[in-house]
Amino acid sequence: MNKILELKNVSLTYQTMDDEITAIDNLSLNCHEGDFISIIGPSGCGKTTILSMIAGLIEPSSGEILFEGKVRDTKKLSLGYMLQKDHLFAWRTIEKNVFLPLEIKGVKTNANKEYARALLCKYGLSAFKDKYPDQLSGGMRQRVALIRTLVSNPKLLLLDEPFSALDYQTRLAVCDDVYSIIKNENKTTILVTHDISEAIAMSNVIVVLTERPAKVKSIHRPNILGDTPLKRRESADFGLWFEKIWKELNQ
Repeated sequence: MNKILELKNVSLTYQTMDDEITAIDNLSLNCHEGDFISIIGPSGCGKTTILSMIAGLIEPSSGEILFEGKVRDTKKLSLGYMLQKDHLFAWRTIEKNVFLPLEIKGVKTNANKEYARALLCKYGLSAFKDKYPDQLSGGMRQRVALIRTLVSNPKLLLLDEPFSALDYQTRLAVCDDVYSIIKNENKTTILVTHDISEAIAMSNVIVVLTERPAKVKSIHRPNILGDTPLKRRESADFGLWFEKIWKELNQ
């Protein structure tokens, strides 16, 4: 598989009024085409900071971030970033929310609008295209947010705890929905989560970080049977992986 992303010995330090703090320390990570990587670690260790560096929102203090083998050009990065909250605009219809990335990038062509409408139709949202966000359930709003992220056809998806605001039952269902959409669209994905079960159920690669300053503590490749996250949770191996990773996080 082609290497989509590479972090090479990346570190990040920042200044406070009293001190210099190292948030990320000499972190290296590879992401290949088709990977679904979950990054987990102690609270406050810098998981979201890593996504922000990949997206070019924060520049590392040292090290390199390569995109498709080249030093990334933040103006040309082909990635989509889905945040913890859906951030749909209440005054725009669902369709117009989905069109927003096309407007920002100046590529709101008829062809791209039709592609956006096709995604809404494909994933059961075309009947709601003229509705407003407050008329949809939390799970449907997250589906819309993902389609908005996909509409510019990015090569890499960054997901920052996108299910954390949902109740547990909805969260399980939406995980399945999101996973299905990502796999159907063949998207390489990096997910930040604090939920070990979520990481095991959704990922083929799990990166465990240390406490701050964050380093890679271990990398796992669970091979659990099941076509969906819910099915994987039913596997006999699921509990074994949960116990293994939980122990690592609490050592």
